[in-house]
Amino acid sequence: MQKLTTKQLAMLREIQRQTQRNGMPPTRSELMIAMGYRSPHSVTSHLQALVQKGVVLLLPNSARGLRITTLGASLLGQAFPDELDKAEELPMLPVVGRVAAGAPILAEQHIEGQYPVAPALFRPRADYLLRVKGMSMREIGILDGDLMAVHRTPEARNGQVVVARLDDEVTVKRFQQTGHQVELLPENPDFSPIKVDLRSQSLVIEGIFAGLLRVPDHAG
Repeated sequence: MQKLTTKQLAMLREIQRQTQRNGMPPTRSELMIAMGYRSPHSVTSHLQALVQKGVVLLLPNSARGLRITTLGASLLGQAFPDELDKAEELPMLPVVGRVAAGAPILAEQHIEGQYPVAPALFRPRADYLLRVKGMSMREIGILDGDLMAVHRTPEARNGQVVVARLDDEVTVKRFQQTGHQVELLPENPDFSPIKVDLRSQSLVIEGIFAGLLRVPDHAG
């Protein structure tokens, strides 16, 4: 792999920074503004070079289709080692893996590890990280293997992305309620909405989306 230029490394770092800050990758327009370019052509040119060098993936038909690969994350760690050293000083959040039926989401058997997270990184605050399973929320940049930061709360407003427990199955979807009827909406046209009648089905909100982390082992 060819060495990254200074501008390419700066763009890679900006993609990482905005993804961690906003919970989703930046658009090309957002990169253009952040990098101080006058036209999207410069952004496109640098992105194409990053793709060719294997440090970024571009998902088709997605405005936020930028993904840092494992190689890209490794290069960022080598370029900015001081930031990795600071991770040891950060508080640790539990990482929840596959959730067994009937057990509390933060039960010991569900915790697959701990991950350092700066308290100010997410709003609302993150209480735990959930390992995302599947691609039903692909269109808003939540992918299989991502760590979704979750704020624990039993309530949700329409339009929020939630962690919901339906009949002992845990899922990540967008919440929409009208009276006794709830729809759990995917962000992927290959998936169908889940319809819930609260008069006959049990639905528990385990928390709401607070942000997203894409760690090296699951990047790209």
